[in-house]
Amino acid sequence: MSTPIEDTVTPPDMPRDTPLAPPGPVSFRQALWFWLKLGFISFGGPAGQIAIMHTELVERRRWISERRFLHALNYCMLLPGPEAQQLATYIGWLLHRTWGGIVAGGLFVLPSLFILIGLSWVYVAWGDVPVIAGLFYGIKPAVTAIVLHAANRIGSRALKNPILWSIAAAAFVAIFALGWPFPLIVAIAALVGFAGGQRWPRYFHVGAGHGSNSQGYGPALIDDATPSPAHARFRWRRLAGIVAIGVALWAAPMAVLAAIYGWQGAYTQMGWFFTKAAYLTFGGAYAVLPYIYQGAVDHYGWLAPIQMIDGLALGETTPGPLIMVVAFVGFVGGYAHSLLGPEQMFLSGALAAAIVTWFTFLPSFLFIFAGGPLVEATKEDLKFTAPLTAITAAVVGVILNLAVFFGYHVLWPKGLAGPFDWGSALIALGAAAALFRFKRGVIEVITACAGVGLLLKLAL
Repeated sequence: MSTPIEDTVTPPDMPRDTPLAPPGPVSFRQALWFWLKLGFISFGGPAGQIAIMHTELVERRRWISERRFLHALNYCMLLPGPEAQQLATYIGWLLHRTWGGIVAGGLFVLPSLFILIGLSWVYVAWGDVPVIAGLFYGIKPAVTAIVLHAANRIGSRALKNPILWSIAAAAFVAIFALGWPFPLIVAIAALVGFAGGQRWPRYFHVGAGHGSNSQGYGPALIDDATPSPAHARFRWRRLAGIVAIGVALWAAPMAVLAAIYGWQGAYTQMGWFFTKAAYLTFGGAYAVLPYIYQGAVDHYGWLAPIQMIDGLALGETTPGPLIMVVAFVGFVGGYAHSLLGPEQMFLSGALAAAIVTWFTFLPSFLFIFAGGPLVEATKEDLKFTAPLTAITAAVVGVILNLAVFFGYHVLWPKGLAGPFDWGSALIALGAAAALFRFKRGVIEVITACAGVGLLLKLAL
């Protein structure tokens, strides 16, 4: 039985030379079902999540053109916070105003929050569970293949000339070999794009760097030339209202926590600490994990070092942004310290997970609702798009580095001095073949690899 969302999907067997009609309007109900589904299948970290959205929204459903999709993505890359979740918020906002953005961004996070609360409870209450360990064993190499596949997909569309290829290669060397921080790479790429757009505009034009719908996707609901809707046009009064609402949404729960538990209370300090962390997540979750580790483990003592590593593994292998590891940190801290009393340990952890998630993701929504109209107004301005085109090229190199990082830790779990994990290598090769050769979906690959990992672990 098909869901309503599938009504706008392009038939996969349609001949490539058959003219496609623009898709019909997307109802709020249709969009809600899609965002809910996305929240449960958004595995693979930001690269995999962006690839899923591109496949579903640009290629199959044609709700938004590739050029508009990548223009929005480039803006999200500049922001602190999870870029894939912000991209979903942006597209939802374009389609259905503020509530559309709230639903898209919220459903990107909520399934992961509930899943992590459940898994965190299992983790702290029962310790090592062979079944879960086996599932993770299969999922980790699958995630490595998914990230590599995403780098290939995005790179094949973004790197359309030698200059953009050079930027991607330089970004990979800078982060892999030189250890440069991601914000510095983004800043340099933006400067190169700005200067290059003035000097060699044809290499940094959106069409040159991003590709277009000439690849055969057909006209989109929000196409290259579609005017921005009325709610996406910049107005100072609207901006002031969004800022005021954002301050209130932060200050009200913080005041309640301070009134009930005091400023030095654990819940209040979690809200304050993860507010600061939210503004430091330039370059994705890995860029801010050292800061979270230092605060949560060393300063506050909410969890032990080994628990932080286990939390990262949970975050890598559940849907949603990787920064959702903060929910694990909050849950373990609340549960282990029995913040609501020894009789309410689960509730203590669940409340802490909800608090840190709220304060971590609130800025992401505000950045989109406040900055989106400015982005829409600059979609044809080369002075703005050229730096973003260069950033997209640099991000391809950074994603490739992430694939290498995952591969190293999956294939040599105890370091290069330790043994090579042949089981993980075979699972990774199988996942790569399924993605590259047989064009299987991400959720299919993850499910199959999880099953293989479980069988291997139980057989050992």
